[in-house]
Amino acid sequence: MLALAQWLEGTPLSLAIQKAEWLIPLLQTIHILAIAMVLSSVGMIELRVLGGAKASAMLQTADRFVPWIWTGLTLLALTGLALIVGEPRRALPNPAFQIKLILIAIAVATTLAFQLSLRSGAGFWDQNSSGRRLTSALAVAVFVVWCAIAVAGRWIAYVKTD
Repeated sequence: MLALAQWLEGTPLSLAIQKAEWLIPLLQTIHILAIAMVLSSVGMIELRVLGGAKASAMLQTADRFVPWIWTGLTLLALTGLALIVGEPRRALPNPAFQIKLILIAIAVATTLAFQLSLRSGAGFWDQNSSGRRLTSALAVAVFVVWCAIAVAGRWIAYVKTD
């Protein structure tokens, strides 16, 4: 990873990002706002899964908040890639960054699984059944994974790889 980071750091795009002193702070600001977008949307869905906000059906809740998750993830991917290109040695060889990527894969997979299960069996999400305990436990676990992504992302700044 270090060799890739060193190569990437010398590319014209990386040098341009590094040269524009205002760009990294702007990208970080957008990245943090997108994190807030994703975490708040996930939090609203998880609250509904846990039994809060029963005024609307789960399908309505998902239709309201899942697009915000995907929009936020798109912004995170774009700004994250630009930040990696601009500071590759800070991110690529960093164990916190690598943990973050693994957690993102888990979170995206669970979000896709949730969407697919909702489309194929929306009634399950609005029933009170014995399976709801497991669903509630999974909801808490998924929210913890999303929070761990934010923590791992922040931790990148504190793990030195040089």
